[in-house]
Amino acid sequence: MRCHWSDMFTGRLRCEIPPALISLGEGLITAGAQLVELDLSDNAFGPDGVRGFEALLKSSTCFTLHELKLNNCGMGIGGGKILAAALTECHRKSSAQGKPLALKVFVAGRNRLENDGATALAEAFGIIGTLEEVHMPQNGINHPGVTALAQAFAINPLLRVINLNDNTFTEKGAVAMAKTLKTLRQVEVINFGDCLVRSKGAVAIADAVHGGLPKLKELNLSFCEIRRDAALSVAEAVADKVELEKLDLNGNTLGEEGCEQLQEVLDGFNMARVLASLSDDEGEDDEDEDEEEEGEEEEEEGEEEEEEEEEEEEEEPQQGEQREESTTPPRKILDPNSGEPAPVLSSPPPADVSTFLAFPSPEKLLRLGPKSSVLIAQQTDTSDPEKVVSAFLKVSSVFKDEATVRSAVQDAVDTLMKKAFSSTSFNSNAFLTRLLIHMGLLKSEDKIKAIANLYGPLMALNHMVQQEYFPKALAPLLLAFVTKPNGALESCSFASHNLLQTLYKV
Repeated sequence: MRCHWSDMFTGRLRCEIPPALISLGEGLITAGAQLVELDLSDNAFGPDGVRGFEALLKSSTCFTLHELKLNNCGMGIGGGKILAAALTECHRKSSAQGKPLALKVFVAGRNRLENDGATALAEAFGIIGTLEEVHMPQNGINHPGVTALAQAFAINPLLRVINLNDNTFTEKGAVAMAKTLKTLRQVEVINFGDCLVRSKGAVAIADAVHGGLPKLKELNLSFCEIRRDAALSVAEAVADKVELEKLDLNGNTLGEEGCEQLQEVLDGFNMARVLASLSDDEGEDDEDEDEEEEGEEEEEEGEEEEEEEEEEEEEEPQQGEQREESTTPPRKILDPNSGEPAPVLSSPPPADVSTFLAFPSPEKLLRLGPKSSVLIAQQTDTSDPEKVVSAFLKVSSVFKDEATVRSAVQDAVDTLMKKAFSSTSFNSNAFLTRLLIHMGLLKSEDKIKAIANLYGPLMALNHMVQQEYFPKALAPLLLAFVTKPNGALESCSFASHNLLQTLYKV
């Protein structure tokens, strides 16, 4: 039996979906159905929705499940963990009956799983061991999550399709994945486009391709900041892949000469036909820039903390004797694996509003303390709509489903916007217009680059429009733009769907 339930709850409130899923699941269990496919894609049910079909996944109805499709459901980290636990339990119960779960296809793109959600699912994948296709694009997964998935994929020897498009591998994740690819023999499609594997990661993947993957049909490494020499290594690696149909290296930094060399290499193998368009090539980087970029990957995580420590040191002379007591430098502890100094576990440096607004992060917002909302509002010129928009977007950009962060963001938005809207000199219409422009929902003659991720701002707007301070006259205008087709909104369908439901009720 196949349940094609995608896009089934459009227009329904989020709170209505879990009970409906529970009822549907109970019906299938009572009927003694044996599911082969369950497709709940494009239903914005969030983590609570996963609870709605958790019992179904754990039941004997899903012991026969081969395909599970949950694309674009807004599950988040919490939903990913619930799903992983349910799949693990299903495998345990089915194994006890002598017919272990043999899941073949798993689809969960656009779900904000991040590292923790991906790691939880990786553990389940490692237990199941029968996967043939895994599609998890656009989930905000970084190298720790990618590494966990790579380790799980190594225990799934039947894998044919691996689609992790638009996650952030970096070199570390790419090397881990390349190590796994060397052990797999059935892989036909690899989609690591927009994954920032960079040149060293591409060389590692090329080495894996050269030494194995005899059935490879498609390799996508587009928009990954790969330079010419690394791209040529990839091209040389596919020389003996007789089944290869497509090699996509578009959007990298090859330069005009590099593109020509790439085509010549493939032409020498009589494989020029497999090369995808290179029309979006970024041009060749200078050597100095390349070397600088290589160092960025290792430094980017610690750089921000170092800057804050320097700022703290600059402020020390003004702090008096209280600071003098704690001037002993922390002892360096070496990592036993790398030999490099390990991070010292100490209290993070205090943040200030200027630092947060310059480089927003959830951690900095929380470190501002209980008065963060007041401090941010005081720092912002609420008579200027453009400055209010800037502050609103910076605060909302750090929004997370984690309760403490969500509450801090909502409090900051409330204090800021209540102060702005209550001012007689504040132009509310100008504020909304500028906000829509910065979110890419309204065109402007000014060359303003729209923000990349609308999830946080949409969630903050969803909260703001429900408050008494929000001018209800703005709701119809906001609704008109949110209902228009827009790619940025589609990539955050869970958040935009919630906002639409709220605006209809305002």
